[in-house]
Amino acid sequence: MTLQDAGIGFILVIDRRQDKWTSVKASVLRIAASFPANLQLVLVLRPTGFFQRTLSDIAFRFHRDDFKMKVPVIMLSSVPELHGYIDKSQLTEDLGGTLDYCHSRWLCHRTAIESFALMVKQTAQMLQSFGTELAETELPNDVPSTSLVLSAHTEKKDKAKEDLRLALQEGQGILQSLQDPPAEGSAQGVNQDQLDSQTTVQRLLAQLHETEAAFDEFWAKHQQKLQQCLRLRHFEQGFREVKAALDTVSQKIATFTDVGNSLAHVEHLLKDLASFEEKSSVAVERARILALEGEGLIDNKHYAVDSIRPKCEELRHLCDQFSSEVSRRRGLLSKALELHSLLETSMKWCDEGIYLLASQPVDKCQSQDGAEAALQEIERFLETGAEHKIQELNKIYKEYESILNPDLMEHVQKVFQKQESMQEMFHRRQASLKKLAAKQTRPVQPVAPRPEALTKSPCPSPGTWRGPENSGSDSSALRRGPYRRAKSEASESRQGRGSSTGDEEESLAILRRHVMNELLDTERAYVEELLCVLEGYAAEMDNPLMAHLISTGLHSKKGVLFGNMEEIYHFHHRIFLRELESCIDCPELVGRCFLERMEDFQIYEKYCQNKPRSESLWRQCSDCPFFQECQRKLDHKLSLDSYLLKPVQRITKYQLLLKEMLKYSRNCEGAEDLQEALSSILGILKAVNDSMHLIAITGYDGNLGDLGKLLMQGSFSVWTDHKKGHTKVKELARFKPMQRHLFLHEKAVLFCKKREE
Repeated sequence: MTLQDAGIGFILVIDRRQDKWTSVKASVLRIAASFPANLQLVLVLRPTGFFQRTLSDIAFRFHRDDFKMKVPVIMLSSVPELHGYIDKSQLTEDLGGTLDYCHSRWLCHRTAIESFALMVKQTAQMLQSFGTELAETELPNDVPSTSLVLSAHTEKKDKAKEDLRLALQEGQGILQSLQDPPAEGSAQGVNQDQLDSQTTVQRLLAQLHETEAAFDEFWAKHQQKLQQCLRLRHFEQGFREVKAALDTVSQKIATFTDVGNSLAHVEHLLKDLASFEEKSSVAVERARILALEGEGLIDNKHYAVDSIRPKCEELRHLCDQFSSEVSRRRGLLSKALELHSLLETSMKWCDEGIYLLASQPVDKCQSQDGAEAALQEIERFLETGAEHKIQELNKIYKEYESILNPDLMEHVQKVFQKQESMQEMFHRRQASLKKLAAKQTRPVQPVAPRPEALTKSPCPSPGTWRGPENSGSDSSALRRGPYRRAKSEASESRQGRGSSTGDEEESLAILRRHVMNELLDTERAYVEELLCVLEGYAAEMDNPLMAHLISTGLHSKKGVLFGNMEEIYHFHHRIFLRELESCIDCPELVGRCFLERMEDFQIYEKYCQNKPRSESLWRQCSDCPFFQECQRKLDHKLSLDSYLLKPVQRITKYQLLLKEMLKYSRNCEGAEDLQEALSSILGILKAVNDSMHLIAITGYDGNLGDLGKLLMQGSFSVWTDHKKGHTKVKELARFKPMQRHLFLHEKAVLFCKKREE
């Protein structure tokens, strides 16, 4: 019913012609009690039977007050009487009218419409409740929870949309059935009831569409907020991770305070800084990308701009701070490199100057030409000092103030003092040579010898006489190497001019410095080679991209192949090389470095004991494509087995260098330490050699450790006494000797037979 119909009111027609009075009474009472709209008139077609009609007249008059009707109730006896109240066009055919009406169809449509109306109401309530739930949901604080909330809300939204779709589909179906044309043979078109029903359904459908549009608009905003929340949580999580990484990087770079104690050390520090910068670039680049993502969120009108902007600014600040600190450190190290290069150049110039003084033969300087030539040679050398020596200490202090620490300042002072001492030696030599040149420029006046002068034997000038063996000595000195030639020429110079022991010490100092330079250069090269093997081979065995090249025999065998090489590398790289570099100005004290680290050198015994197993594994897998690919990447001409031999060669090399250093340091402060260090290194070599023999012993039932320390070992000829009683030594010669290897322990002597391959 429409609002207009409800306002006009209704006229009810109750057809009870075929019923009894009781049904008439029941219908009237029900209408009086529960009719929902305004009534104008009630028309009742009473029963047609005589008895029921008479009864209805009497009963209606008797019970009129019981109906409590506010409108008139008229009892009609026939249909024509009804036509006097209602036009035939408004009555159905069974009441003598012309109205096309099917009650069953009206009931079907009415039931469907009411069911649809209820569905629309429930759908609207469900969407309203769901919207309230979404609006009251608190945004989570982490990525997983936010993802779960977004997923759950999306799932609920999809279900609500499906319910809405079904409701719309239901309404469209009802409307379609109402709009279907009437049955064939019907004379009239769609009646007013059908038009009213269509209007009702269309109104409900419009209400559903409005509800759907409002919900879609609300969901779009809610989904956007959840997606923004998820992106924010991702941003915040990334921020925490990146900030932690950058904090670690900042703490690490704060430890880079060393400016180096030598040129090689500074170069190594610069490499470490470059390597650290490269490794840290991943975190820095991620921070920059994250800052750009944050700016993108701000540009997209994110609801948490006040939280995102400070984080972006902090990320940029941390990146700029890192770049600035790296640049500052690189600048300091570049300054240190420049200073150490200047110091090393000055030291080299001093060494060359001392070597020049030691190599000038004094016998040739006794002539005018020789003295002038030597003088010119010295002057030419001193002219090179302008570009090699330290000019002013104050200027150095001022220029390199940012990197000068007490140790470096002391080193600068030592170099300057050495430079001054060398220049003083040059000035003394110049003065001496100028006197010799001046003496020989005076004209020699012929004078008659006094008689008493003829009786005296001629006395040659000091250093002008040379026996026949001296020329051989000169030629042999030219054939010697630079170390021995310098020492020989210095010795000849001392013999020729009777120089002081100070000159001899300077010559020995040059030789010690040469040995020290060789020790340092080979140590640095050794450390680099170990690192190259560890990074180029050992680390690549754990690289998933190289796994397909590794043969099955190599799996889990890295420890066998490389032994404890990594432990050896860390000892030399972190400790021993730096201690050797600290002795560069006092080479004769290098023995103390060896003595203090003698226990650490025991790691070589472990490496050498593993060497046979390593060599055996290499022989089995040397043709593996993995090794060939690693060698190609490293651009090595030698295969891996050559580099695995380096630690064995290095521990042997130390005793040769110590012998050389000891030879030139006999009267120095550190001579005893050098001798003790040499003995200790030889002891380690012996222990390594003994241990190599011990690990080759097989077939011994007991524990070799129970026999005590190994004192001696070697191969001997052994005879077996086949007779009873005493046998003389000469009689043993008749028996064939057996070759046995004997191990003399503290508690026993062990006889071993060499196994033939």
